[in-house]
Amino acid sequence: MPELPEVETYRRFLDEILVGQTIVALEVKDAHVLATDEVTLRKALSGHRVTATRRLGKNCFLELDSGQVLALHFGMTGDVGAYRDETDAPRFTRVALHLADGLRVAFIDPRKFGRIRLTESVAQYQKAKKIGPDALDITAQQLQAALGARKPLIKPLLLDQSITAGLGNWIVDEVLFQAKIHPERRACTLTEAEFKALHAAIQLVLTTAIRHEATYRHFPASFLIHAREWDTSATPNTDNHIYCPIHPKTKIAKSYVGGRATYVCPKCQPAPSENK
Repeated sequence: MPELPEVETYRRFLDEILVGQTIVALEVKDAHVLATDEVTLRKALSGHRVTATRRLGKNCFLELDSGQVLALHFGMTGDVGAYRDETDAPRFTRVALHLADGLRVAFIDPRKFGRIRLTESVAQYQKAKKIGPDALDITAQQLQAALGARKPLIKPLLLDQSITAGLGNWIVDEVLFQAKIHPERRACTLTEAEFKALHAAIQLVLTTAIRHEATYRHFPASFLIHAREWDTSATPNTDNHIYCPIHPKTKIAKSYVGGRATYVCPKCQPAPSENK
């Protein structure tokens, strides 16, 4: 599933090839991904120039010279691409923007859970969808103000996009590991120092992921992500990745918190006591 780092990578790609370009045509191969009707979209896009790209959490936006905004949500399998000839169109291209210079920009989505819609502004979209501050922009003070009095477990709260936008399942596990906080701690039990550590961990994880363009095998060996089943690249041909990178004799434990697969180091992230 595209998370904040993937979507930021998409945004940078789109920024490079779209900004300053005029959209001359909208090609719809599968209207299932349209949340705004095709006629309205075609009228809003054709002949208009892309002036900027923006991102909020897992959502990407193309700002137009008309003042309107095209919002892209990538669902579980969304991606973007570019091509010039139809024979080179990426598989599962659902919508293509034809540009004045002959390039075509593809919205790719195998499972068709992504959505494309027109909105008046990023702020309007954020309000309508009840999306919180972007995870890269939120401060430690804002994080503590939003969570400090809450009794639910910290992991599900961090996954709540109305609190802070852009944190997905593996990211939250990584953030909590780096901050040395157990995912089943109640938010109201975290100290000011722990909220500062949590904020620093969010910044560390997201900036690292973006720097490596969300290519997980390139992440530092000190990251918990390598203990997940789909990434053993930190310790090739061994099972060392299933152990804590800080305490190599401690095996990473897998459980489910809030219905989501969760990875934790029992030593780095001690389980909460009954009163926590």
